Amino acid sequence: MSAGQSPGPIYRDTRDLTPFGNPQVRTPVRDLADGLGGRLQTALGGRSGALLSVDGPAPRLRRMPGKAAKAVHEATFHNTDPNRLIALGRAYPGWAGLCYVLAGLLAHKQGGYLRAAELLQRGLTTRNDDDANQFASGYLTRVVTRVEVAERIEVPVLFSEEAVFLALSHSLRETGQLEAALQTVATLPPSLPAALARCAVAFSLGRDKEVMVWTEGLLNADDLSAALLLLRARSLRRLGANAAARAALQEVLRRRKTDLTLRGDALTDRALLLLDDGRRALNRRDWQHRPPADLETVRAIRKDAELHELWDREYGQADGE
Repeated sequence: MSAGQSPGPIYRDTRDLTPFGNPQVRTPVRDLADGLGGRLQTALGGRSGALLSVDGPAPRLRRMPGKAAKAVHEATFHNTDPNRLIALGRAYPGWAGLCYVLAGLLAHKQGGYLRAAELLQRGLTTRNDDDANQFASGYLTRVVTRVEVAERIEVPVLFSEEAVFLALSHSLRETGQLEAALQTVATLPPSLPAALARCAVAFSLGRDKEVMVWTEGLLNADDLSAALLLLRARSLRRLGANAAARAALQEVLRRRKTDLTLRGDALTDRALLLLDDGRRALNRRDWQHRPPADLETVRAIRKDAELHELWDREYGQADGE
């Protein structure tokens, strides 16, 4: 089985604890509010929006840290320039993999997706020594990466393998490398965020049958499920399975607390399905099997002429006699 393919649903997460926070459906109003809130927080002495996000205050260094640990800690929590982390990776080769990953996450947050993809891939292929791994487990567990797993759907993810791979997949998707993005997210364990990211890329690649298989049996339990059901409905519509697409949209609308933006998308898609059904009915009954109007007129004239000829043949001669 090739990368990006799975034999069944990919959204069932059986873990008790996951690194994912509550998803957010982005809208222009919310983006504006978040931007103003970030500026206000920075003005009041809070963390700058250009820094790596942290759940709570930044962790303090323990006593007697090593020189590398102290420098990486400062560059991670109090620095907005990825180049500083890159320089530390070169200065401390045993920390290079971690430094490249952190630099990639910082570039991802700042919207530099091409550079983020390069740094994250380089970090994932570079080994760390034990000191770097201990630093990551001791100080980075509350670092939060916000990843847009699908259009307008953003999920906060604590520092983990899933945070790095989802950020890499998003960066690759934003730079048009869809096949690589699909292969990257295919390695992750089953979860709703990973499934949504994977199906979004597959839908963009036109792999509608795979989206249909991966989302089989999905119910609308939260907004991530609703967004995934929308993708399922659109794939089914492109496959011509309008009845199944309509059922998926009905499931999106079933839960009253589904985000209004997602409900609006479901209503729009349902209207498009009705339009498709109407067009198909017209095509079959009126357009394809209905003779052109000009041909109908010719046939009527010809039939009328034949009737006149028959009349003349039967009765015209009697009238003449």
